Amino acid sequence: MQSEPLTPSAPSAPSAPSSEQPEAPVEPMPTTRPAGCPFDPPEELGRLRERRPLSRMRYPDGHLGWLVTSHTLARAVLGDRRFSSRYEHMHHPTLDVGPIPPGPLGDLTAMDQPEHTRYRSLLTGKFTVRRMRQLTDRVVEITHERLDAMERQGPPVDLVPAFAQPIPALMICELLGVPTADREFFQQRASLAESPQEQMESWNALERYIRELVPAKRANPTDDVLSDLTTSDLTDEELAGIGTFLLGAGLDTTANMLALGTFALLRNPEQFAALRDDPDLAESAVEELLRYLTIADPGVRTAMEDIELDGQVIRAGETVTISMHAGNRDPERFPDPDTLDLRRRATGHLAFGHGIHQCLGQQLARVEMTVAFPALVARFPTLRLAVPAEEIPMRENANIYGVRRLPVTWEVA
Repeated sequence: MQSEPLTPSAPSAPSAPSSEQPEAPVEPMPTTRPAGCPFDPPEELGRLRERRPLSRMRYPDGHLGWLVTSHTLARAVLGDRRFSSRYEHMHHPTLDVGPIPPGPLGDLTAMDQPEHTRYRSLLTGKFTVRRMRQLTDRVVEITHERLDAMERQGPPVDLVPAFAQPIPALMICELLGVPTADREFFQQRASLAESPQEQMESWNALERYIRELVPAKRANPTDDVLSDLTTSDLTDEELAGIGTFLLGAGLDTTANMLALGTFALLRNPEQFAALRDDPDLAESAVEELLRYLTIADPGVRTAMEDIELDGQVIRAGETVTISMHAGNRDPERFPDPDTLDLRRRATGHLAFGHGIHQCLGQQLARVEMTVAFPALVARFPTLRLAVPAEEIPMRENANIYGVRRLPVTWEVA
């Protein structure tokens, strides 16, 4: 995902459609969700999508860029390689953080071609549908171990540390080849810490661990992705960067999907019952939950040349923020989009992105969720929240949306 550095030009005046006058820019980007609706995007995004799905937006640092809110335009921007994914070209859509530094070594989301192609081609063969399905038996084993532990403990439990977080953490251990003796340490550091300081300390510890794991894999390779990559031309620093990237990409997203997805099912009891009574709904349920929740949002790109889109000209150097959540609630693509319907055919959603940066580990995430959700509702058919829904603490200001805790209970026979 990397190209030769290009210094963004100064923001230019907006180009209006020939038949209309330009509207005032959106300022700031809407981030407040409707009261009592923790699963819905901000209402203003829906109004923008109806009125002008490509809107001018004033960024917190003063940059005049754009905001995309429709499914069609989101796919157009995410799939257009003239838009850069490199952080140093971007302006942050919600914070005035000043110049954004380049992404760390190995972060595929912060690269353009040809560097992105080099890294991705090395990794794609490690994340095929076939290989991910081979891991299904291990996902099943881990899932039932967690459910057994919940049953032994008895209600109530916090579903985040008891179920949502350990499953992807242990599967990342499988992928990276973390030795069994180190997995308890790994899981403890990979927990969804509360404070920013705790998060940073845990993350730094995991980075150090992966840097030490790379030479160990070179010396004694095992059957895992990191060992496979030691036969490539990647340096130890690159391998450590990729290992850290895979950790971040595969842990936080899936953990939050499992927890927030369960919360959504409990708030929609008819959908919970549908999955409980028909496990064959698992695959469509996962796609619908991904669409409905869209926890990784928004996306950001920067035009590397003048680009015409929807009757407007996006100038070179202008940043475009893409609300995938608004796109996934676009009624032109998904009828009755604000309703959670596990029987919906939700293909084409943007929860994993689109284009060359589409989530590399999406097949593993699908395997984990397709196993975990139906297993949870089958084991605990009377599962319910242990506190009022409004008391569930949300991850409002995190890169990945979700719940901080999810206390649940059930009837004990």
